[in-house]
Amino acid sequence: MAVSGNGRGKLTADKRYGTQKATPAKSTSGGRPPRKPAPRKPRRQHGFVVGLIVGLWRLIWRIIWGVTWRVGAVVGMVLALTVFYFYSQLPAVTELLDGRARGSVTMLDREGQVFAWRGETFGGQITAENVSRDLHNAVIATEDKRFYGHLGISPRGIAGAIRINMSQGRSPLSGNGGSTITQQVAKLLCLGVPYNPTEWKSEAAYEQDCRSGGVWRKVKEIPYAMAMEVKYSKQEILTIYLNRAYMGAGARGFEAASQRYFGKSANEVGPAEAAMLAGLLTAPSRFAPTNNLIRSQERAAVVVGLMEEQGFLTPAQANDARQNPARLSKAAETKSGGAFADWVMESTPSFLSSATTEDVIIHTTMDQRLQKAAEDAVKFVFETKVKEGSKAQAAIVVMSADGAVRAMVGGREAVAAGSFNRATQAKRQTGSSFKPFAYAAAMDLGFTPADYVEDTPLTINIPGSGAWTPKNYDNQFKGMITLSQALAESRNIPAVRVSEAVGRDAVRRVANGFGIVSALADGPALALGASESSLLEMSGAYAGILNGGSSVTPYGLVELRLQGEQDMLLGATGGVGQRVISEEASLYLTYMMNRVIENGTGTRAKIPGWQAAGKTGTTQAARDAWFLGFTAEYVAGVWMGNDDNAPLTGVTGGGLPAEIWREVMVRVHQGLQPQTLPMLVPEPKLPPGGYYAPSPNVMADGQSPAPVPQPGAGEWQGEMPSQEVIIYDGPVPQDWINEGPVEGDLADQILRDVLGVFGN
Repeated sequence: MAVSGNGRGKLTADKRYGTQKATPAKSTSGGRPPRKPAPRKPRRQHGFVVGLIVGLWRLIWRIIWGVTWRVGAVVGMVLALTVFYFYSQLPAVTELLDGRARGSVTMLDREGQVFAWRGETFGGQITAENVSRDLHNAVIATEDKRFYGHLGISPRGIAGAIRINMSQGRSPLSGNGGSTITQQVAKLLCLGVPYNPTEWKSEAAYEQDCRSGGVWRKVKEIPYAMAMEVKYSKQEILTIYLNRAYMGAGARGFEAASQRYFGKSANEVGPAEAAMLAGLLTAPSRFAPTNNLIRSQERAAVVVGLMEEQGFLTPAQANDARQNPARLSKAAETKSGGAFADWVMESTPSFLSSATTEDVIIHTTMDQRLQKAAEDAVKFVFETKVKEGSKAQAAIVVMSADGAVRAMVGGREAVAAGSFNRATQAKRQTGSSFKPFAYAAAMDLGFTPADYVEDTPLTINIPGSGAWTPKNYDNQFKGMITLSQALAESRNIPAVRVSEAVGRDAVRRVANGFGIVSALADGPALALGASESSLLEMSGAYAGILNGGSSVTPYGLVELRLQGEQDMLLGATGGVGQRVISEEASLYLTYMMNRVIENGTGTRAKIPGWQAAGKTGTTQAARDAWFLGFTAEYVAGVWMGNDDNAPLTGVTGGGLPAEIWREVMVRVHQGLQPQTLPMLVPEPKLPPGGYYAPSPNVMADGQSPAPVPQPGAGEWQGEMPSQEVIIYDGPVPQDWINEGPVEGDLADQILRDVLGVFGN
C-alpha cells in the first residue's frame, strides 16, 4: 500500500498486472468485425395447468395434421385413379350425341308439311361452334356462367346451392344442386352406365334413376365430370349437352326442340327463341310452349334478363326480346291431327312405328285445312248449342271417296298423344245408319227406289225370347210406301221387311263387303243397326257407296321411309277394292240417301249450293247418335254419345250430329266449285193395284203382303191387319227407336227435344 505525504496518505490499490495494449484479432472475413450474437428471447414461463393444455393441443394438432395429409394423399390418389378409370372408358364425342334407345316417327301431311311427332325426335347433330350464338349464350347464362373457367365442378356454385336450399327450408342437397354443365352431361350419360332393356322396366325408369340425386351419386359425378374435362374440350362437352338434353314434347336435343316448336334449325334462332329453349332446361314438360305458351314466355323473359346481366345482350336487344317473345310455328300451335297420328301409328307395324329404333318419316293423307275445319266445327257446336256441363263426346272422320282419310277428331277436346280415340277405338251400335246396307242389297237384286214396301204392324216370335214387335218412331203405320220414302223417313218396319225379303245373309254380305268387319247380329234386328261398328268403318262403308259400289279400306299412310333414305319401306295399304254392289245399285242408293237430306230425317244437314246424301242413326235409348253422308267431293261421319254409354238427352242423329256434319262440310267445301252427286233418279211406279192384288214390286217377308188401297179404289174400312207371325232364330234387342221426318208437328217436337240440350 502507498502512504500519502502528510503522514496520512490516500490509500490506493496496487496494480496487479502491467498495462497491456489490446491487439486486434485477425479477421477471417476480410477485415470485418465479427457479428455479435442476437440476444436470446427469454422463454415464456407457463404454469403447470397451462403447460399441460398447450402440450396436449400441440400433440393433437400434430396427430390431426399427420392423419389429414395422409388421408388427403390417399383420397387424392383414389380420385386420380377414378378419374383415370372414367377417362379410359369415355368414347369419342360422336358416339355420345344421340343416346336414345328408340327412334322417332315424324309425320307429314299431304303437302309434305310436318304436323305430328311420335317418340323422342332427334333433329340431327349440332355443335357448340355452329349453333346459334344467341342459343349458345343463353345456355351458358342460364346453366353455368363459369363454364369456361372451372374443371368440371364449381365449389362456389355448390356452396351457393346449399345456401339457397337451406334458406328455403330444405336439406342442403335437396333442390338446387349447383351442378355445372359438365356435371349435367355426366348425369345425362348416366355416369357411363348404358341402358339395358333386360335390367330396366322401361327407358323412362332408367333415365329417372340416372337423374336421381343423393350424396353418393353426387360423389360419383365429381370424378366423372373431371374425367370429361380431361378427355374432351369445353366445346365438345357443350356439344354433348346441346344434343342430349330433353326439351319437352318428345324432343331430344336443341335441334329437335327448335324444329318442333319453331319450325327452324337451332342454328337460326334469335334471342327470344334461344331464351325460350334455354328456359326449358329447368323443367322441360312444365315449360314446354306446347303445354302453356304464356308460362314458357315468362320463363324466357327471366333468361333474357340473365343474358343481359352477363353481357350477352345489350339493353336494346333484351328489350326487343321481351317485347317480341317467341311464338310457336303453325304446326306446333294448332296441335292438330293427334287422333289421326295415333291411328296411323296403330295401323303401322310396330317395328316401324312405336317400337322403331330408327328415325322414321311417314307421308300421310292428312289435310291440315280440313283437320282444322273439323276441329272448329266441333268447337262451334259444343260452345253454342250444347248446354254447359254436358259430358257428351263427339268424333269425326273426313275422307275422300277412295278411303284417303283427310281429317280425324277423336273427341271434343284436343288431348295428349295416345288418348282414347273415339273415331277408331269406340265400337258402338249403329242404329238406323246401318239401314242403307239393307236397301243396297235390295238395289243389287234389281229393285229400285220407286218400288214399294208395306209399313204395317209386324210381330216376330223368337224361340226362347218370345214375341218381338219392331216399332216406328211415331207408333203409326203408313201402309204401302216406296223404298225411297221408307229410308228417307227412317221407318223401322219397312227396313226389317226389306232385310227379310232379300235375306239377312245378303245384307251381311253387303255390309262386310263395304268394310263393316265387326260381328253382325243374327236376328231380324240386323236391319235396325243392332251390330256395333266404329265411326271409321262406317265412314269407309259410305265411301264405297259414293265411289260406285266398290269396297273401300280407309288409309292414312302414303309412304314410309327412314330419315335420310330415299327407298320407300312401306306404301299405302288402303284404297278402293273389289266391287260389292252394281254401279246402278249404288247410284239408286245415293238418290235415296239424297232424299234423306232433302225431305227426310236429315234436313238439318243441308249444305247451301251442294247436293248431299246421308243417313241419320239413333240407337236404343238414344245412347248413340250418328250422321254419315257425302258430297261429290268428300265423305264425313259424325258420332255423338257418352263414354259411359249413358243416354243422350234430347239428341237424335237428325239433330246435333247432323248440325256438326253440316258445319264440318260447309268449312271443308269453302273455295270449291259445287259438283252434282252421281245418282240415278228412278222411274216412278204405281203402287200395287187393289188391296188383294199382289204385285211383283211389293217387298214382303217370304210372300207378297196385301197392299193398302189406292186413291180412288175405295175407302179403307177397319184396322190394318197385322203381318202373319213368322218364326226366327237369334237374339234381338228391345225398344228400338229411329228418327222421323223433320216436318210438321213432328219437327216441332224434335226441336223442343233438342232445345233441352241447348239449355234455354
